[in-house]
Amino acid sequence: MTLDRDLSVHHLEILGGFHPDAGDGLPEGTGTLLMLGPAEPGFWAHVTAQAEWQDGQPDPIDRWSKRVLDRIAAAHGGTALYPFGGPPYHPFYRWALRTGRVWESPIRLLVHAHQGLMVSFRGALALPDRIALPPAATKPCDTCTAKPCLTACPVGAIGAGGYDVPACHAYLDTKPDCLNQGCHPRRACPVSQGYARLGEQSAYHMSRFHGAS
Repeated sequence: MTLDRDLSVHHLEILGGFHPDAGDGLPEGTGTLLMLGPAEPGFWAHVTAQAEWQDGQPDPIDRWSKRVLDRIAAAHGGTALYPFGGPPYHPFYRWALRTGRVWESPIRLLVHAHQGLMVSFRGALALPDRIALPPAATKPCDTCTAKPCLTACPVGAIGAGGYDVPACHAYLDTKPDCLNQGCHPRRACPVSQGYARLGEQSAYHMSRFHGAS
């Protein structure tokens, strides 16, 4: 089976990749790094039907990601790397910027060519071969004149100056709709609005984020 097929079975997709340099902190002999994330529609229904979600143990999505991506990596002679499990943590933000398909948005959060501000990564594959990569894309923010992400946060916790995490948590204490539907600036992004991420998924991640405060 091809890598794309192996990923699509689990509602995952390649969000970008790059051919690393010596200073990228990847396993020796890595020829290509591929960044992987949810493929919508269908990811949330798939992952919540898995054994890790059903067994009542902590961190179901991380455990599912590790099980699935470790197997896929082994099948393709590579190594799976994850944005969780640290410290130390792998520099997924920096790696994403190397792909030519993910950029820093006006509010400093990552924005993807077709997932917008809803982009997230379940892992990365370090492969030994130097393979062809998804083509570079045009940064959507460059043609977005309104830039609604800059003003969408009802308490100004996210804007051009960055992210005021304490202010965000204080607002989430009031149980606003963003706790159940997802962050307002992420949802305001025109590219995000065309991406089929369910509110239930955003609610889960918001609950994890706020619960960790």
